[in-house]
Amino acid sequence: MKVTSADIVISAVKPEQYPETEIPEFALAGRSNVGKSSFINKMLNRKSLARTSSKPGKTQTLNFFLINEVLHFVDVPGYGYAKVSKTERAAWGKMIETYITSREQLKACVLIVDLRHPPTQDDVMMYDFLKHYEIPCLIVATKADKIPKGKWQKHLKVTRETLDLDKNDQIILFSSETGEGKDKAWSIIESYM
Repeated sequence: MKVTSADIVISAVKPEQYPETEIPEFALAGRSNVGKSSFINKMLNRKSLARTSSKPGKTQTLNFFLINEVLHFVDVPGYGYAKVSKTERAAWGKMIETYITSREQLKACVLIVDLRHPPTQDDVMMYDFLKHYEIPCLIVATKADKIPKGKWQKHLKVTRETLDLDKNDQIILFSSETGEGKDKAWSIIESYM
């Protein structure tokens, strides 16, 4: 997809704040600091539309990005971040669960994991949650540029096995530095539309 326009339209915490449109939505989920904002910026050809931070836990709302007036990326708070209170974590969890389980416009979830490390227990729980609710899932393994090319398949195999991926779910290597996987990610997202 050639991105000609991309804007953040709203940061929401409850359903009545979600945009009232029928256009398809794609949730972007992943643990804190896995590279969701960098993924968004690379996919949208923007330097800083989604704010990146070295501090985990920056995203605390559902951020709706309108792309080419035809789809939304919905950036959800990162999970697995320990430096927020249990109450706050529970509130984020409820907000994400409400969105994912009730939003008819949601076409698929992009689950972002770090290729350098096996998926965490939180990644496995998120993947299982999406499967339970029958939400199509694209796994994006970020930071591919940080691993020698010759080791990519080995790392992908670990990711695939740790998550116990369904044969229907696709996994792609991605680098926000080099653009590796960007075109493939767009073609899979477009296929869900």
